[in-house]
Amino acid sequence: MNLSELKSNTKRKPAKRVGRGGKRGTFSGHGTKGQKGRAGASVKQGFRGGDNRIWQLFPKLRGATHKSGGAGNNKPHVKHRYFQLRHDKVKTLNLNFFNKFEDGQNITLELLAKKEVKILSDGNLKKRLEFNGFKFSKSAREKILKSGSTINESR
Repeated sequence: MNLSELKSNTKRKPAKRVGRGGKRGTFSGHGTKGQKGRAGASVKQGFRGGDNRIWQLFPKLRGATHKSGGAGNNKPHVKHRYFQLRHDKVKTLNLNFFNKFEDGQNITLELLAKKEVKILSDGNLKKRLEFNGFKFSKSAREKILKSGSTINESR
């Protein structure tokens, strides 16, 4: 075995030389004219033609919707009027949902894999269950207690 006989296991693919005529045609996949069609052109990520980058429009503070547009003005600044913080809503379940559980079962937030749940009074509860760590509407609480189920406020 000679050093001159060594060969790579992987074939080397030559880099595509763009913009020199040939099979690819006149513009070679760069489109016609414009900054990105020119030789050596590169537009940095986030560049918007000299305008502010999108992440520079919004302040770094939390709750940007509450920043006022000026002294004595409660409206958000024009630049920030489309920026809104999205808060997670509390998940709601109706009483009908709990009829699929077995009689006497202990129902917790961990069992449902939720952080916070409020139980509403739509439908009827036909089983006797034990609820731990939920929030209830006033009418749902009455229906649950009427069905013989128990409510434990603490987790």
